[in-house]
Amino acid sequence: MKQVTEHAQLPIYLFKQGTNVEAFRFFGAHLIEQNEQPGAMFRVWAPHAKAVSIVGDFNSWVPGSHPMQQMEETGVWEAFVAGIQEYDVYKYCITTQEDELVFKADPYAFHAETRPSNASKVYQLEGYEWKDAKWQQLQAEKAPFDQPMNIYEMHLGSWKRKPDGSPYNYAELAGELIPYLQKMNYTHVELLPITEHPLDASWGYQVTGYFAPTSRFGTPKDLMCFVDACHLAGIGVIMDWVPAHFPRDEFGLSMFDGQPCYEDPNPKRGEHREWGTKVFNFGMPEVKSFLISSALYWLEQFHMDGLRVDAVASMLYLDYDRKDGEWEANIHGGRENLEAIDFLQKLNSTVLSRHPHKLMIAEESTAWPKVSWPVEEGGLGFNFKWNMGWMNDMLDYMRTDPLFRAGCHNKVTFSFFYAFSERFVLPISHDEVVHGKGSMINKMPGDYLEKFAELRTFYGYMMAHPGKKLLFMGQEFAQFSEWNEDAQLDWQLMDYESHRKMQEYVQDLNGFYRTHAPFWQVDFSWEGFQWVVPDDNQQSVVAFLRKDAQGNSILVICNFNPVERQDYQLGVPVQGSYKELFSSDAPQYGGSGFHNRTKRTRKKPMHGFEQSISVHLPAMSTLYFQVPDKDKATSAKKSTARTKKTTTKKDTPPKAVKSTASSTKTRTRKTAKTAGENASAKKRSSKADK
Repeated sequence: MKQVTEHAQLPIYLFKQGTNVEAFRFFGAHLIEQNEQPGAMFRVWAPHAKAVSIVGDFNSWVPGSHPMQQMEETGVWEAFVAGIQEYDVYKYCITTQEDELVFKADPYAFHAETRPSNASKVYQLEGYEWKDAKWQQLQAEKAPFDQPMNIYEMHLGSWKRKPDGSPYNYAELAGELIPYLQKMNYTHVELLPITEHPLDASWGYQVTGYFAPTSRFGTPKDLMCFVDACHLAGIGVIMDWVPAHFPRDEFGLSMFDGQPCYEDPNPKRGEHREWGTKVFNFGMPEVKSFLISSALYWLEQFHMDGLRVDAVASMLYLDYDRKDGEWEANIHGGRENLEAIDFLQKLNSTVLSRHPHKLMIAEESTAWPKVSWPVEEGGLGFNFKWNMGWMNDMLDYMRTDPLFRAGCHNKVTFSFFYAFSERFVLPISHDEVVHGKGSMINKMPGDYLEKFAELRTFYGYMMAHPGKKLLFMGQEFAQFSEWNEDAQLDWQLMDYESHRKMQEYVQDLNGFYRTHAPFWQVDFSWEGFQWVVPDDNQQSVVAFLRKDAQGNSILVICNFNPVERQDYQLGVPVQGSYKELFSSDAPQYGGSGFHNRTKRTRKKPMHGFEQSISVHLPAMSTLYFQVPDKDKATSAKKSTARTKKTTTKKDTPPKAVKSTASSTKTRTRKTAKTAGENASAKKRSSKADK
């Protein structure tokens, strides 16, 4: 047994207190010189081991050739091996209490072999010269809450591939992906887990290397170069991070030293049977140091702009995906995992105290309160949460045949009851386009053209709804097939007009979002939103206002029905001219092409406002109108006498307008001339709908 050296005392003490949040600087393999001999210092935590040695190509993998010594009774083992060079391959050979030999990859390795091989590699992490200082400074100067955030979620291995079917490496991907993200007006890219993992089909969610970027796409410095290039192009990078569980692979963390080490030793808490994974022991200080160090490692060493923390719900509940008798209550008799709650609060407090501008995004699918609230206010400490309730409701609604949407109108409006209880991200993620769920375009009812109109309407509604946005790759051009991790996206669809137009629509929609502050500046308060028409379920229409901090507003109207409304009347907040800014029904996107131009208000109270306008709603469409500036409208009224006509000849829509899906013969379509809240008009339109 070896005495703890002076330089090791503090790192080990903090590690065992759960507060060594840079444990990767002490543990793992580090190239150094000792007694003027170049080599590597190896350190590993294996508290139940009888003996540990380092094996690799350099000693023909012979156990015991390079033994490690335990530093007193700390469970930390250490050894210097002379002659070790960068990229040398190694594992730890651990002798268990039962005298069995287990060969384990280094939990703190910076690099690893590419599957199916699974040993660790010595790697010199230092040396990359970052060029993104300006980006980092800009991010540190602004809070993420009142900035646009439109995320492109992607899987590196299946976005696009080379002609021979092999994936691009990090550098090649940067050259292909970054111009596309810029063209499509995305603010961020979110990468499915790029931590090292053995099984492609897990998409990276079964992690074996919490400090190693997957070598499928290159070295750690190659990933640094990719992130750097994104930042130089003005694109933020978020990565999926998986602290909830880990796989059972023999070379990984499972039963690391022959006994439960990283996993909870209680079988009723330490595994997810359906997933085939182990659950971290969140109450173990050494595990806290390990996980928090991993989070900061990606944010600080790789300049990631944020982490999307996977499967938070599975961490919070002791009975998550467990039947009666398969779980054990906490010390208070409840189902809450108190240790996991404490860990998450400590994680977020640590990260955001060092980097207040970084993104800590929870994938949490339940009604757990205050997920995105500060810890000091009783929250979990994340600064964003995925809005899974909104996603489920809206996808159910969009799958419903429009003839029956009147009966489930609440699915469109219910999210506003809780929209400002958390800081939400609206996710249409990879999980919604796999395992038989169908692609986004195939969730839409109707014939071929109607599907595209439905999807455009939904995307327009989503972009205007409070909350930041996320869309998974391929859905921006309406890929028909489900996502397949073994092949690239169906880019050949760009040969077809409807898909090209959908891509152009998403590109322009993203651009509109980024350049119009009412859609993102006040995302988490009622001050940024106001209902106009919440209850027109018979015509499947909603209308609302989005507002920025300066009082500028945009009127949003969504018609979720394949019926045109030629004279739809609704109240508006300000007297003056309402200019149509954007329409999902524009001809360049595949729509009918009717344009409302400018609509003047008339003094007819409606929906709680003193004035109203009459607009033409194309079948299945989302429209955005500029609300006139209140001060300017008042000033113009005083300075000049205007004609009190509500509609000019130019504004009057034609008697019949060709609809987006007018070519279909499978659905009866009629033009309904509506009059907002006017009862007789509602009766007429109701008959027309039938």
